[in-house]
Amino acid sequence: MRNNNVLGIVFSNMYDEVLPGLTAVRPMGSVPFAGRYRLIDFTLSNFVNSGISKVGIITRNNYQSLMDHIGSGKSWDLSRKNEGLYFLPPFTMSDELYAGRIASLIDIRPFFRNAREEYVILSDCHVAGNIDINNIIKEHISSGADITVACRHGFAPPLKDNLIMWMNAENRIIDIVLGQHPAGECDYGVGLYLMRKDLMVGMLEAAASRNQMNFDRDILLRHLGDVNIHGYRLPEHTSVISSLGSYFKANMALLNTNVLESLFDPQRPIYTKVRDAAPALYGLHASVSNSLVADGCFIEGRVHNSILFRDVRIARDAVVENSIVMQGSVICERTSLNYSVLDKDVVVKAGRVLSGAEDYPLFINKGTVV
Repeated sequence: MRNNNVLGIVFSNMYDEVLPGLTAVRPMGSVPFAGRYRLIDFTLSNFVNSGISKVGIITRNNYQSLMDHIGSGKSWDLSRKNEGLYFLPPFTMSDELYAGRIASLIDIRPFFRNAREEYVILSDCHVAGNIDINNIIKEHISSGADITVACRHGFAPPLKDNLIMWMNAENRIIDIVLGQHPAGECDYGVGLYLMRKDLMVGMLEAAASRNQMNFDRDILLRHLGDVNIHGYRLPEHTSVISSLGSYFKANMALLNTNVLESLFDPQRPIYTKVRDAAPALYGLHASVSNSLVADGCFIEGRVHNSILFRDVRIARDAVVENSIVMQGSVICERTSLNYSVLDKDVVVKAGRVLSGAEDYPLFINKGTVV
């Protein structure tokens, strides 16, 4: 199905603050995930799998790695003569511009004016999920909603601007609170919104004229009584990244075969940058169990319950357990890692012992020599 009437907008920098170590050198959308992917891969793949062929990526800072990863968009079939992928970098370096989604969207009004699509779907990058956008579009049109907000039912993540909502029997949102963390289960937003483009632009301009820059508060909450806003509960497995601990758990959950198959459904593939590399090489003394190992790794030690990205080196007599080791890292002899997250190009020298906890993993910054 081709949804040529829907324009996709991706916020690559939303929620950078929840992963300060990983986003110090990259935006949230470029954070590595699951051995070979980036978080933005899920958003772009969800759009493309639903036939959305025009996508704009709003960037703020540290977006060089994102541009290197996405390139022309060829891996997502977004490299086209007409339409396709658009990078929308900031026109000013003022921090005030990025006080919220509204300011970012106001800044790209010429992009909306030149777009022929009737609808627009907005998405953040802090959610890893294989979401069928077609179902959201169908529900939006059939319900007659002006705005559809995707949500999950469960325990709300500890985000400072949580969108908590209540819906009636017809899934119309009847109440919203922001920034709360209920003790029990609830319906909470995942940063995914669908609406008509002209409606969105009109609301944006009205809010910006009053210096109102919070999309959830100044668009959704303010217009709750006069605009038909519906909620759509996502049936698919999704992981909301709200802290280093949740990032760690979202990756570790992939060691469960059911979760892995749910997220990487062959009917809706998750695309990423293609890179040719030799398969992983295992030494005579290697022992690997219940782990995801990417191409190009060379393992001579013991790896258990861990995720290794491309080109990781594990020396003989080294032990890596319950850990995430990113691209190009080197673990030397007689080293022990447990409940640790190592960014790219980390070197852990011989004889080191690094350990965190399941709910508080140890994080090592990119390029660090320990």
